[in-house]
Amino acid sequence: MSRTRTILCDECERQKITLTLAGFDVLGCVPAPGRPGFCVISFEEAATPATEGVAGAAQPASVGGVAATAGETARAGVATPTVPAELTPLQTKTCEAIVNIFETGSVLGDYGMVTLIPGDTGGLTYGRSQTTLGSGNLAKLLQAYCANPGARFRQRLSRELPRFESKDATLERDDKVKNLMRACADDSVMREVQDRFFTQHYMEPARKAAQALGVLTPLGVAVVYDSFVHGSWKTIKAATDQQAGALKDIGEQAWIHAYVRVRRAWLASSARRDLRATVYRADAFIRLIELGAWGLTLPIVVRGTEVSQATLSGLPPGCYDGPVVGSRPLSLQQPLARGLDVRLLQLGLSERNVPVVADGVFGRGSVDAVRAYQLSQGLAGIGIADPALIMALTRDVA
Repeated sequence: MSRTRTILCDECERQKITLTLAGFDVLGCVPAPGRPGFCVISFEEAATPATEGVAGAAQPASVGGVAATAGETARAGVATPTVPAELTPLQTKTCEAIVNIFETGSVLGDYGMVTLIPGDTGGLTYGRSQTTLGSGNLAKLLQAYCANPGARFRQRLSRELPRFESKDATLERDDKVKNLMRACADDSVMREVQDRFFTQHYMEPARKAAQALGVLTPLGVAVVYDSFVHGSWKTIKAATDQQAGALKDIGEQAWIHAYVRVRRAWLASSARRDLRATVYRADAFIRLIELGAWGLTLPIVVRGTEVSQATLSGLPPGCYDGPVVGSRPLSLQQPLARGLDVRLLQLGLSERNVPVVADGVFGRGSVDAVRAYQLSQGLAGIGIADPALIMALTRDVA
């Protein structure tokens, strides 16, 4: 008995190969009536001699590491016979790196990034995957950090928790609190808390949803994960099922390709300017699909950024574990002084109502801040912080 399946036209040749490998005879492929860009491929089970118990006979293809029937292999929609059911740690890190690049421009993510995007209903956003005040998740993240006895800024940040829990919009204008959040990125406890939080709230639900749907490839999981972080997974999934067909009918690769296209159109036509500006996420996935990067084998390039074994290791950018506070004077120099001592000095100035951004870089803004503090204390306003001044300003910040 012949069967049919609706697929994307540019997946036609790939599906023919997949079906043939799975033990089917492909009867033909014709344009789908009323659905531009889609085709209907027809096929039937091939009449082949029994091979059970015959040495050297072809064995069933493997899907997810488990021997599969011909129908299961065809439904996988992939040209290669083996697809991992569970992502390796490296594949998981690669999925996270792709989303990190989308969210913060960095492979490892910017753990201290504090952002306020005009028109974004989430309001104040923070961290590696930019969790928001408006969703309530930012409060949960900071609660988890403050609950850890080893958290460096636990005592200071705990005083602000009620404001985060009540989604206090004045936090968006509170430079002291934003500088405190930036400084928390230097604390390994905060980085570990963020990693666990984003895994629990985004990666694990995304992987469960992908597995339930039948998405097994690392690239497919990355697409689902990004939608969980960015939002509207269920809405766009439903639209994809309606426009392209269910994954079980058209195969994983065709469905993921269709999903990304539907998502791009949805983003591009959004009434929200901030969402329209994020079509680059879909464009990046379309490029990876065109390259056939379903296994996310490294290295890959996402939005001009290299994802490789090398870029996935080391201390995340903008995080500092030294120099020791008070071990050197701080002044304007080339290259600019950077480090934990700079960040804590900036935080100490901020806590004393001196305008400064605690980015860990001693630039002209930091010189002006030190000078302003020195003048306010009747000191010579030279803009250079000697070790004694640094120790005095940082004594009570952590």
